[in-house]
Amino acid sequence: MLKFALKLDGVASFGLGLLTVLIRPEIGMPVGWQVGLGLFCVVYGVGVFLLGTRPGPDRRIVLLVIAGNLVWATDSVLTAAVKWFPLTTAGVVLVVAQGLAVLGFAVLQFLGLRRAASANDRGTRPRPRSHA
Repeated sequence: MLKFALKLDGVASFGLGLLTVLIRPEIGMPVGWQVGLGLFCVVYGVGVFLLGTRPGPDRRIVLLVIAGNLVWATDSVLTAAVKWFPLTTAGVVLVVAQGLAVLGFAVLQFLGLRRAASANDRGTRPRPRSHA
C-alpha cells in the first residue's frame, strides 16, 4: 500500500506539474509562481515515484513526504481561503481540489507506513522461549 501511495503521488504530481508548465491554465496566479510550482511538482513527482520503487522506502524520507504533503494541502486551502492571489473560480476549484488530493496521498502514505511497520514488527520479534 505504501509503495502504491508513493507512486500514485509521484505520477499525479508529475502530471499536474507538466500540465501546469506546458499549458499554464489561467487560474489567477502569477505566471512565475505557476511555472515555479509546476517545475517543483515535476521534480517532486519523479523523486516520490522513485521512492515508491525502492524495495523498502526509508521511513524518515516517507515521513518527510507526508509532512510536506500536509503542508502543501494546508497551504492550498489557505491560498484559496485567504486569497493570497486573485484566483479565478476555476483557480479556486483547482487549488482546493489538488490540495484535497494531496491530503489523500498523505493519508494513504501514513496508513501504508503504519501497515509496513506493523508487518515488520511481526516478522522481526524474537519468539518467546518456552520453559518446558
